[in-house]
Amino acid sequence: MTIPSSLELLKQSFATALDIELESINDKLAYQENPKWDSTAHMMLIAQLETDFDVMFEMDDILDMSSFAKAQSILIKCNPELIFD
Repeated sequence: MTIPSSLELLKQSFATALDIELESINDKLAYQENPKWDSTAHMMLIAQLETDFDVMFEMDDILDMSSFAKAQSILIKCNPELIFD
């Protein structure tokens, strides 16, 4: 069994929470620019990320998580050992 990289896990978290294809996930994916990423899906995404990455986001981070790229930087802030390559 292969352990997924942080980037693979993050993409899978987004795909699961937003119910979108893995292929559509990239740094340009942004909140409310994808019809499936609305306010309800955003909270599902937050819960998914907190579970998958064993972190707890601050409210400012939840509000600031406006894109896939921003999610990476927020996760690194929460856990500096994470590497997204």
